[in-house]
Amino acid sequence: MKARKVRRLDPEMPLADAAERILRVRVEELYSFTPRALDPSEERALHDMRIAAKRLRYLLELTAPCFGAYAATGARRAKQLQDLLGEIHDCDVMLPLVAHHLETLRAADAAELRRMAGDADDLDPSLTARAPHRRAYRGLETLTVHLEARRELLFARFLERWGALQRQGFRARLEHALGERPSAGPSIPKRDVARLRAVVTEDERRLRDAVAGRARDVAEHLTDPVASDGES
Repeated sequence: MKARKVRRLDPEMPLADAAERILRVRVEELYSFTPRALDPSEERALHDMRIAAKRLRYLLELTAPCFGAYAATGARRAKQLQDLLGEIHDCDVMLPLVAHHLETLRAADAAELRRMAGDADDLDPSLTARAPHRRAYRGLETLTVHLEARRELLFARFLERWGALQRQGFRARLEHALGERPSAGPSIPKRDVARLRAVVTEDERRLRDAVAGRARDVAEHLTDPVASDGES
């Protein structure tokens, strides 16, 4: 799936502003696949939604420190969504492969039975027991059943996850976080600020006293007749 273009980007923009502009497009891109992706038969929409979640996740992981605290949470939620959709996609990829392999084996066995029949007017049913791949059918059919059941279960989990995200206000909270900018430095609790000020004030007092005491010593040394005796 081709990513949506992000307009009005400027290489001179601050990183947070450029990342915010890109992320807002990626959020819109993710939501553009609903409600189609909520239909289990819409394999393409589910696949494209997975790619959109991946793009959103990676960019959030890189730039979350530029935004409000929920940006990091958004990255985790996007990863969870990506992983779940990825498991569904694996089933969608495997099912036709297994079906194709099964059909290939059946076609090969039919050709072999026809060869064994030779010039007979009809096919002897007993020849079926000599089909080269007859033992593989059950395993492949069982694998197909497993994949179909697993996909149904995973899709149900996806619907639950998506519903939970909507109830939690995922999009609104993430977009709000993208408009936030962290403070220049780490926040310090008020009680610690008061203690820090007391320490700094005390250190300043000691420094002033030390400087003043040193100045007095120098002055006394210069004016003391004994100390100055013998100096030219």
